Amino acid sequence: MKENTILRKPDWLRMKIPSGGNFHTIQQHRKEGNLATVCEEARCPNMGECWKAGSATFMLMGDTCTRGCRFCSVKTAKNPPALDSNEPVNLARTLLDLKLKYVVLTTVDRDDLEDQGSGHIRRCIEEIKRVIPHIIIEALIPDFRGDIEWVKEVIKARPEVIGHNVECTEKLTPKVRDPRANYHQSLAVLKNIKGLAPDIYTKSSLMLGFGETDEEILQAMQDIKDVETDFLTLGQYLQPDKSKLPVIEYIHPDKFEWFRQQGLAMGFKYVSSGPLVRSSYQAAENYFRLHKT
Repeated sequence: MKENTILRKPDWLRMKIPSGGNFHTIQQHRKEGNLATVCEEARCPNMGECWKAGSATFMLMGDTCTRGCRFCSVKTAKNPPALDSNEPVNLARTLLDLKLKYVVLTTVDRDDLEDQGSGHIRRCIEEIKRVIPHIIIEALIPDFRGDIEWVKEVIKARPEVIGHNVECTEKLTPKVRDPRANYHQSLAVLKNIKGLAPDIYTKSSLMLGFGETDEEILQAMQDIKDVETDFLTLGQYLQPDKSKLPVIEYIHPDKFEWFRQQGLAMGFKYVSSGPLVRSSYQAAENYFRLHKT
């Protein structure tokens, strides 16, 4: 399939307009706390479903990233605005008001900062745990350019799950991700988390539809499992705007289910795989399903 060919979006990718339930409650609290959600910034197709169900993924350190990955709709700048020192308190207060039992925290990359934002991430997690001791926190972190000291900083806050997304297959990494990202560097982040804190769950995600082969996908899945990653998600890449990479293929739901079965056979504790799946999709449901007594 040629890259300049515009593919018609299949019926299984039709999304509902966000409304109802807790949607407006989360939207209001987000604005009052001057917080960003990756749901909005990354134009997540599940925003309506998740927000209606009372689940949202908050994006730390602002809405502007120092990286320029060719799949992502988040704003980019060499020197984003300064960090909001009130974010840890505002975030904890917002989550307390929303009465959430599980929260996913993701971040932009902040290569402009000495510690790449790791200290700020730790402070946010610690404040949430201080205010809401029983909440389960999943932190989706940057690669910190492979510096293990900044990975350690996040681990100090003891989130229950730490994720880092490999994003795509090894062959496609230079084409899809920012030059500062690296396939093996991402695998090393996951390996280091598990090596430093074996009791913390690790998680990663792959996007499909860039033109990868089944064999390349399976190899990436196995590479992720080989560094003892616990959870895996696979979803369809959707072009956010014309400046980003085009979709080469829309993967059928049956193929996503086949990849899910392959991942379970590899030994992942859970695999969430489907056209609309994103790294935080049904994260709480999957976590609590594992911890049923």
